[in-house]
Amino acid sequence: MAFYMDRIYFDNAATTSLDKEVLDAMLPYMTTHFGNPSSIYSYGRETRLAIETARKNVAKILNAHPGEIFFTSGGTESNNTAIQSAIRDLGCGHIITSSIEHHAVLHTVEHHDHLDEVTSSFVKLLPNGHVDLDDLEEQLASREERCLVSLMHANNEIGNLLPIKKVGDLCNKYNAIFHSDCVQTVGHYPIDLRRIPVHLISAAGHKFHGPKGIGILYINDNIKIKPFIFGGSQERNMRAGTENLYGIVGFAKALELASANHEKESNYVQSLKTYMIHALQKNIPGVSFNGDYAGSCLYTVLSAAFPKTEKSEMILFNLDIHNICVSGGSACSSGADTGSHVIQAIDNNPQKVTVRFSFSKYNTKEEVDKVVETLKTVL
Repeated sequence: MAFYMDRIYFDNAATTSLDKEVLDAMLPYMTTHFGNPSSIYSYGRETRLAIETARKNVAKILNAHPGEIFFTSGGTESNNTAIQSAIRDLGCGHIITSSIEHHAVLHTVEHHDHLDEVTSSFVKLLPNGHVDLDDLEEQLASREERCLVSLMHANNEIGNLLPIKKVGDLCNKYNAIFHSDCVQTVGHYPIDLRRIPVHLISAAGHKFHGPKGIGILYINDNIKIKPFIFGGSQERNMRAGTENLYGIVGFAKALELASANHEKESNYVQSLKTYMIHALQKNIPGVSFNGDYAGSCLYTVLSAAFPKTEKSEMILFNLDIHNICVSGGSACSSGADTGSHVIQAIDNNPQKVTVRFSFSKYNTKEEVDKVVETLKTVL
């Protein structure tokens, strides 16, 4: 049961509500099971067991080894760590990424490029926002130094899905390190890390009804990196600091629930997205959609573009007044009125105003109807 009954919440790509079963799993570790996992007495041993059980469960669902799963504070830390480690520890002298990555990747690459620690380039994009694999191969083939390829599995604004195995195969062919930001796909798609040739992936619990402040970095056994936070032996000497115990338990429980209910819930959420596409096309003249919205795209995300008018320029504000929560792009940058770098990269049309609707298992067709009726009014 969702916790936002008085509002319509269509911004689940930004964050999701905490599942009641996840909260129930976390509560004992906020109350009675409070021991420091590094302590040797019983309080510590029981919390250490909870962490390692969570790690095993996450690894099993992703088909990884438990020793390849490292708990972090979330996707941003995991992305930063992956990129920094590839430069520092894995000999990567050039980074290939795209102009539509999350800023946790783009700003990290830009920072290290400006320090002259690495060079970087963007892979070309096709008109529908997908990565041009031919251009990626050309870039990989042309570099003498080892490359890091950092491309997100699914775009958080338009929803386009990367052909992750094809990219991994290209990276293998040219001895490149492959990192993928999987924040929008872990917990939403079955991911088999034994079958996908990827070295590093990032994920965050709050994207699939888990808690905020907890994520993972998967590090393939075939690569070795140095500690990324110093000062203690936690996370097998890789990330010092007392573990986010209840966050880790919550992450594992949320992933377990998402995996168990994937087919039913993904089909339901896809039906909501399809229903909204048809409702918008029927009721809102001039509406269009960004990215490969009806093809290789997240079932949770719909990026709609409305003709620019005096009314549509205030669309987010007016929807908020009507208790409808949506975003104009990435929630991480919604406070800055600079426009979406993703939309600018794929379709920089100043006559369109973009709204991202993103859905969860708690949304309903009745909510879609209310949103479309409200749009007809405010536009």
